Amino acid sequence: MSLSIYTEAEELLKSLIKTPSFSKQETGTAKIIEVFLKAKGVSYDRWDNNIIAKNKNFSSSKPTVVLNSHHDTVKVVDGWTKDPHGATVANGILYGLGSNDAGASLVGLINCFVHYYEKDLDFNLVLIASAEEEIFGPHGIKSVLPKLDFKITLGIIGEPTEMQMAVSEKGLLVIDGIAKGEAGHAARPNGKNAIDIATTDIAAINAFEYPLTSQVLGPVVKSVTQIKAGYQHNVIPDTCEFVIDVRVNDAYSLQETFDLLQQQCKSELKARSYNNRPSKIDLSHPIVKSGMALGLSHFGSATLSDQVHFDCPTLKIGIGKSERSHQADEHIYLSELSEGIDTYIKLIAGLQL
Repeated sequence: MSLSIYTEAEELLKSLIKTPSFSKQETGTAKIIEVFLKAKGVSYDRWDNNIIAKNKNFSSSKPTVVLNSHHDTVKVVDGWTKDPHGATVANGILYGLGSNDAGASLVGLINCFVHYYEKDLDFNLVLIASAEEEIFGPHGIKSVLPKLDFKITLGIIGEPTEMQMAVSEKGLLVIDGIAKGEAGHAARPNGKNAIDIATTDIAAINAFEYPLTSQVLGPVVKSVTQIKAGYQHNVIPDTCEFVIDVRVNDAYSLQETFDLLQQQCKSELKARSYNNRPSKIDLSHPIVKSGMALGLSHFGSATLSDQVHFDCPTLKIGIGKSERSHQADEHIYLSELSEGIDTYIKLIAGLQL
């Protein structure tokens, strides 16, 4: 690759970082992506804050590969020692909110798409720079996919994986629990404290281990992440609410996962959604073979992404390290950016659908 593609990628990423793009507030970064594509002579559509571009020689008779990553970010957490929107570079490291999750991957996929835009491949390439990924919002990728006028054969999802192949991804269940007791005066031994019921149930939930472990995704992982009860110090609360975050492997359906958890407690549980299913791609798939030919390793991912919305084989692979996401002083190494662009381009070059 010429040096210019890396320089342009770095400048594009800096521009994205400098423009706040919290979920549902991505207007500025959508415009930056538009300007970049227009300068490259790329035709595109914009649906809300999602940018969709087809390769120049798109043909409905060919299979279609979608390159997807997102340009929204989480809010700024405490602990930053640098300006989250400063796009500061020090010792070859670029700091900034969204640099790792998932700005570098998005920029890498954009440059990969532009590289192949005018080339005549055996398959189509479509770029989707999506919004609202961090909140799984209604105006992100889930609103785009049903409106596409073509069938997707393969999705490549840009999320930080150190440019190794996430061939499977855990599903997600968010469960609301409510323990019901009886209100009473705190000075008398009457009433039935809902907090006691909830804490007993939470202990049972924490102690329970799902019997089946996935070879790739490991065990089901669950955490009680929120709890709320009481409104006055001298009143025994009659309700206690709590939230359970469950990361589901491919050994269970989401309904089975829920049912087993409900059996462990007296509190009433309710799943917010059964849509975030585990996903996986066969190791014999051509995109995985292309990655293996490049010496890439494969693993099962514990984190959820827009991959869950695709109804086709998908591979999650991207620039940066998952552990840096949503943390203070989020960053990527500039060497990771250039190497990631090369890997994306080679991955497509070796793909035979």
